[in-house]
Amino acid sequence: MDNRMNAWTWSLLLLLGLIWGGSFFFARIAVQHVPPLTLVFLRLLLAAMALHVYIAGRFGIYPILEARWREFLILGLINNALPHALIFFGQTRIGAGLAAILNATTPIWTVLIANYFTSDEKLSSAKIAGCLVGLAGTIVLIGPSLSASGEGPLWALLLPVLAAVSYGFAATYGKRFKTIPAPVTAAGQLTASSLITLPLSLLADRPWTLPVPSLDILVAVLALALVSTAFAYILYFRIMAAAGATNASLVTLLVPPSAILLGVLFLGERLALAEFAGVALIGCGLVILDGRAYRLLARTT
Repeated sequence: MDNRMNAWTWSLLLLLGLIWGGSFFFARIAVQHVPPLTLVFLRLLLAAMALHVYIAGRFGIYPILEARWREFLILGLINNALPHALIFFGQTRIGAGLAAILNATTPIWTVLIANYFTSDEKLSSAKIAGCLVGLAGTIVLIGPSLSASGEGPLWALLLPVLAAVSYGFAATYGKRFKTIPAPVTAAGQLTASSLITLPLSLLADRPWTLPVPSLDILVAVLALALVSTAFAYILYFRIMAAAGATNASLVTLLVPPSAILLGVLFLGERLALAEFAGVALIGCGLVILDGRAYRLLARTT
């Protein structure tokens, strides 16, 4: 299979980066009026329903869900329910761009976790260098919060990082689903995670007592669920099929700039000098982890 990127797959990748960057933008709008746990539940439930409609019983989805529901519950917890809740709670106090930057450390934690829990993905010198540079960027971003000059409280900055750690565990655990059609895995984990978050939302937020949200909040919730979750999964699978998982992973580099741009244009957010330095370090760390820039340089010298 030819896994090279062409103009069409690059355009899809850029669109996916904008959409996933938009998830932090839409969440920042919605979480100011909808409690985080209820927002997580609505995002997961609506996205799960949309994917079930898209799949329409194909790929043997229902026998798979019945046979492996316990595994989907675990994946839904660590890949959807927990990280989404952590990010949304953090975004009650920090902006979309900063949350996206901190969550962009996901590949770094994935590499570290895979090194410990797997036998075929051990750390190399390049991976160690990429992790160190990326973690340095995280420290640069979080450091100012220890003083009065920080953009937000320390706990709010740590939550997207903890979400990235959860995504790292999910990436390692998710390897057991590689024989299952990707749309089924997405629908299964979203269905399971919506069931997990339903009682949490009911107990913590009593959503029936909340005021009816305004139209712009409803639009943000629908965009978060249908565009930045359900449609984003479909788009991601299409990129993977056309260009391979490695090329699809390049979207990690595109999400923070998209979230930052949307936050600056529509929410009046600004990044301080230290935050730009953190962005640069995390981006460099991800490029080193990806390894393609080094291989290209090696071929041309």
